[in-house]
Amino acid sequence: MDQELLRQWILEHGEERFARSGGPGGQNVNKLNTKVQLRIPLDQLPGLTEAEISRLRERLQGRIDSSGELLVQAQESRSQIRNRETAVERALSLITGALVVRKSRKATRPSFSARERRMDNKKARGAIKRHRRPPKMDE
Repeated sequence: MDQELLRQWILEHGEERFARSGGPGGQNVNKLNTKVQLRIPLDQLPGLTEAEISRLRERLQGRIDSSGELLVQAQESRSQIRNRETAVERALSLITGALVVRKSRKATRPSFSARERRMDNKKARGAIKRHRRPPKMDE
């Protein structure tokens, strides 16, 4: 999916809400609504197949609310405009990152030398522990 096209779609169809932000800002924190909550309806994203939408839902399930919208927040900056830009960038990276198909792992066996190295390490560790024990008293 094209990044610029997705960015435009988010700007047009994403719903922004503003609230008072925490953190630094002096009196601005108490007066201005600089925190941005961006809601993006995933079902309406253009150019996605059902498989891609289900992959989005699976990978972003912690950020999706009960109505099926992706919720992204930004409150790092003292500026509402900068927080809006941050929220859009964060949403873009979340969506594009979740759409990436990961390679499946091929099952492989450890090499002979890797198994040998592992056994040597285990023996050395056992020897260290054995030397820590108090000497046995022969009766």
